[in-house]
Amino acid sequence: MIRLLILLCLAQPVWTMRAAAQVLDDAGFDAYVTGRTLAFALPDGTPFGAEIYGPDRSVTWSTAPGVCQTGRWYADQGSICFVYDTDPTPRCWVVSLTDRGLRAASPTGTVLFEAEDPDPTLTCPGPDLLS
Repeated sequence: MIRLLILLCLAQPVWTMRAAAQVLDDAGFDAYVTGRTLAFALPDGTPFGAEIYGPDRSVTWSTAPGVCQTGRWYADQGSICFVYDTDPTPRCWVVSLTDRGLRAASPTGTVLFEAEDPDPTLTCPGPDLLS
């Protein structure tokens, strides 16, 4: 009995344990993001950017006000990949749903988390109407 009490005392409290992340496939990712604007940050909380997820897997990504890229996302071998009109090189991420929102990990080691910004905004310039 004493051994059990010691083990329980040394164990991490249940309320501090994080739920296991659920890797999202294309259907799960689509259901979570479509129609939303999400902000992302590095693990230390440094803002990284925000993205609007439109219908038909369209996206608009911004790392700073007025700097926007439009593109599309698709699933490929367990990853969610993005290609943008200004850069057709695929950017792929393993995306998981955690207790704090999305977690995205790239093959290069970059990890992003869904930021807690309740209303991220993107400021993207419209087409030049005077040309």
